[in-house]
Amino acid sequence: MKQQVFYIHGGESFANQVDFLDRLKTKGIWDLPSTQKLGKWNEHLPSDLGDNFEVFLPQMPNRQNARYEEWKLWFERYFEYLQDGVILVGCSLGGMFLLRYCSEETLPFSIKALFLMATPLPLPDLDARDCGDFLCSLDQVPKLVEKIATVVILHSKDDFLVPYTHAIELQALLPTANLITFEDKNHFLVPELPELVTLIKSMS
Repeated sequence: MKQQVFYIHGGESFANQVDFLDRLKTKGIWDLPSTQKLGKWNEHLPSDLGDNFEVFLPQMPNRQNARYEEWKLWFERYFEYLQDGVILVGCSLGGMFLLRYCSEETLPFSIKALFLMATPLPLPDLDARDCGDFLCSLDQVPKLVEKIATVVILHSKDDFLVPYTHAIELQALLPTANLITFEDKNHFLVPELPELVTLIKSMS
């Protein structure tokens, strides 16, 4: 039986429509014909992991202005395809989603490991407008250890979106979690991430 891996990408979420419209007015345009397309590590995660893995890369709904309940519904649509021992990976908003969902809900399958990458917390240095309703209550976070034995936190010190202090606080809330620190992976917007591939393979 193949080891299942379920990856949830990042995105943006805004507390109100005005904030979203302001973002559309100022956000850089990255899809011009002349723009060089730089691949990202998750695009080739299935081939990097190899034939012994079954990798899910769902496109979560409305990633430009996401809503927690919509992601929750879509995530649960996949439950019939997931087996005990699945590895969950979430990056940025995807990490926020998995952190909140796994803290609040009971999943119908066991989780072998949870990887939280560049995951924001509701701390004073976070612009809450950019997280909408994905923010979890900090007092809920420690409940993760009752449900998931292995939690791995990955964060880079040069992350320009989510300060490294969020990883420190997250590990304080989850003292049994393994914190892996990078120096130069920014917000994990990088073409290759062999360290994650090695970590996932070590769990199978």
